[in-house]
Amino acid sequence: MSQIPLILEPEQLAPLLEHEEIRVVDLSSPANYFAGHIPGAIGLPFQALLAGTPPAPGKLPSIERLTEVMQAIGLTPDTHIVACDDEGGGWAGRLLWTLDVIGHKKYSYLNGGMIAWKNAGMPLTSEDTVVAPSDIHIQIADDAPMIDAEQIQQRLGQNDLQIWDARSPAEYTGARLVAMRGGHIPGAINCEWTQLMDPQRDLRIRTDAREFLAALGIDGETEIATHCQSHHRSAFTWLVGKSLGFPIKAYPGSWSEWGNLPDTPIEN
Repeated sequence: MSQIPLILEPEQLAPLLEHEEIRVVDLSSPANYFAGHIPGAIGLPFQALLAGTPPAPGKLPSIERLTEVMQAIGLTPDTHIVACDDEGGGWAGRLLWTLDVIGHKKYSYLNGGMIAWKNAGMPLTSEDTVVAPSDIHIQIADDAPMIDAEQIQQRLGQNDLQIWDARSPAEYTGARLVAMRGGHIPGAINCEWTQLMDPQRDLRIRTDAREFLAALGIDGETEIATHCQSHHRSAFTWLVGKSLGFPIKAYPGSWSEWGNLPDTPIEN
């Protein structure tokens, strides 16, 4: 197979389904998965990708847990993962970010996910997919695209890191409080994740994403750290940044950690 693009359209994915190294992973709700999914797609509950422990449930699970998940979906070094979901790319992005974190670079996003697939009239099945588990053993890559609270604090004010806050404006200003403290990381640029989805095109990534972000001051000239409340919404903004070639990392602790720490700097 020739190089598979990071952002795949339904028409591009359909002829690839017959290749055994292609593995579609569907992070839609179980009800939506069983109502109809891409033939051969594995259903994966998004909870499998999260530590789930307060105060920062969005952090990575243990390496042992992640290994179990990757073995269960049959991941091998040759597997090309195509991720999709039913909500515009948050959970699909979370899987692809996780793959990048463990150094697995063969992955794509089905643009618009299951909404785009269904509206394009592509084939669906309700049959559960069973795959042979792999024996892969994983570790966190040296160049994993993630950053922690301490690293962000060390770089605040140095002008070499932009913070992309993917939460709602109300969360950003502190008007909506979902942690001990409200507001945002000093200097953070607010661009809610859904602003990068095109509702006129089945929630595909908007075609003018680069220009839209540049108008907000996010142009990829500086390294970017993106976050939300639990690194679900910001998994999609990480994916968009990655698709644009931006040097982008994610802060999986996100606001659930930053806003619950007693001494992290906050603006509101």
